[in-house]
Amino acid sequence: MYTRATQELTHAGAMVVLQGAIAKAEEMGVPQCIAIVDTGGNLLAFVRMDGAKVLSQLSATNKAVTAASSRVPTGGVDADVEARLAFATDGKLTNLKGGLPITIGDQIVGAIGVGSGTGAQDVEVGQAGIAALHAAIAAGA
Repeated sequence: MYTRATQELTHAGAMVVLQGAIAKAEEMGVPQCIAIVDTGGNLLAFVRMDGAKVLSQLSATNKAVTAASSRVPTGGVDADVEARLAFATDGKLTNLKGGLPITIGDQIVGAIGVGSGTGAQDVEVGQAGIAALHAAIAAGA
C-alpha cells in the first residue's frame, strides 16, 4: 500500500537501445545524437555520432527527459502551450519530435531522445532503439 513494484531500465538495457538506434541511424545515413534516460530523467547512455549537429546533444537529452517526465512521445503539445512549457521548465522540456518513452509491458522504464535529423527521422531512430530492446528481451538476452 505504501510502495509499488517498478522496473527501471539498467545501463545494460540502455546500451541495447543505444546500439539499436545507432544501427538504424547508420542504415539511414543520418548521424544522430541519442540520449537514453531512466524514468527520473537521469542520463544512462549518450552518443553524438560523427557528423551529428553539436547542439542536438542538448535537444536529444531534453527530448528524452520530456518523454520520461510526460510519459508520452514528444511533439504532441499544442503550439500555444509549447513556449510556456519551455519557459516554465527553464528550457528543460521540449515539444520537438524525437522523444519516446520506453515501455516493457505496460510500464515505462525510461525514455530515448534523438536529435539531428528531421522529426520523422528522429522518431524512426528512437523506435528502432526501443525495438532492439524488445527483441533482446524476447530472445532472453
